Amino acid sequence: MHLDRWREIVAQIQDNFAVEEHEKFASEEADGEEVETIVFNGPLGRLKLEFISRPKVIDKKVTYSNRIGSESSVEYIYDPTEKIYQLLIYRWSESDNDWLPLENNNLFN
Repeated sequence: MHLDRWREIVAQIQDNFAVEEHEKFASEEADGEEVETIVFNGPLGRLKLEFISRPKVIDKKVTYSNRIGSESSVEYIYDPTEKIYQLLIYRWSESDNDWLPLENNNLFN
């Protein structure tokens, strides 16, 4: 999934369905990660799409000591220009009263 394809999907959803929510925010857990969500009523019921973009990890540095009881830490090095995109699809479950992951991710290909 690329950014241009995501924008096409959002435009189609806004044109064809009733959008309940559409928000974009920066994640506090990871550096440079942005999450855009859209909730709408579609032919499969109430759906939620999450589009996650994060910087590509170039390298991982692990700092440790061979001494007993010492701490170790992991430092990630990110590419300043290249991003990785991920699309997650959820369906609202009335019985569970929660969002459940939708197994068929070939909906928008």
